[in-house]
Amino acid sequence: MANARLLVVEDDPDIGNMLKIYFSGLDFQVDVAVRGSEALEKTKQVLPHLIVLDIMLPDIDGYEVCRILRTNTRTSHIPVIFLTQKDERSDKLQGLELGADDYITKPFDIEELKLRVQGAIRRSERESLTDPRSGLPAGRLIEEQLRRIIREQDWALLDVRINHFEPFRDVYGFVASDDVLRFAAMLIGEVVDEIGSSGDFIGHAGGDNFVIITNEVSSSAISQRLKARFADEVQSHYNFMDRQQGYIEAPGPQDNGSNKVPFMTLAIGVVSPKQHEFADIREITELAADARRQDAANVAAS
Repeated sequence: MANARLLVVEDDPDIGNMLKIYFSGLDFQVDVAVRGSEALEKTKQVLPHLIVLDIMLPDIDGYEVCRILRTNTRTSHIPVIFLTQKDERSDKLQGLELGADDYITKPFDIEELKLRVQGAIRRSERESLTDPRSGLPAGRLIEEQLRRIIREQDWALLDVRINHFEPFRDVYGFVASDDVLRFAAMLIGEVVDEIGSSGDFIGHAGGDNFVIITNEVSSSAISQRLKARFADEVQSHYNFMDRQQGYIEAPGPQDNGSNKVPFMTLAIGVVSPKQHEFADIREITELAADARRQDAANVAAS
């Protein structure tokens, strides 16, 4: 729950600032948007763990924002709590029909809103809908996407893993390694936005493992661009001394001296129905993992 990303969409600056100060004090990372279009752009850039969404906005209303979020593969899983001055039953039903997770009416009790926010995030994590570090779809949502694509033809699945992540975590600690996971999630989103399409899916399968579902044509370009950008930009997560020497020194097996460990890179395995016929989703994930391990071996040998 700590450091969960909260997007507040509210055109009243007093309410927006108050919510930002309050939830920041609870260790949330809070961003504020005053327009619906701005909220959609911010969500596209960095996925929030939850959105507090005012219905009355100066451009598009909260209902339309929620509808767009729910119809986009990348954002359909994000919990939404409507915040509004309206108290009509029909308005609440409209919001819930669009897929809102909860509804609170102004003037509201800030403690009640806090509990609703925390409850919605916990439910999402408990039901394996999102990874608590990246905010990306996890477990069940990834399975649902795999069951969808196995009935289709034009798709490719990219199994993405961070090479040398565990030695980095051993040396730099869990806080720094979680920062790398968030960086990887953000980078994947940027590259998919640049090369892929709005219907592409990004998931966090756990640990240092991510998945991308895109079309077969875009898969190669996404893979190459991801590898190049990650290898370049991940160096900012190392200290000056390690960047200068070009590696880190990690403990060896049974504390037997230390090993020189290269900087983190990405290994990516790609599978598509043009290459294989799949009988079930397990075959998709197993073949993608095999391709990713082969890619990692090729990188290590080069």
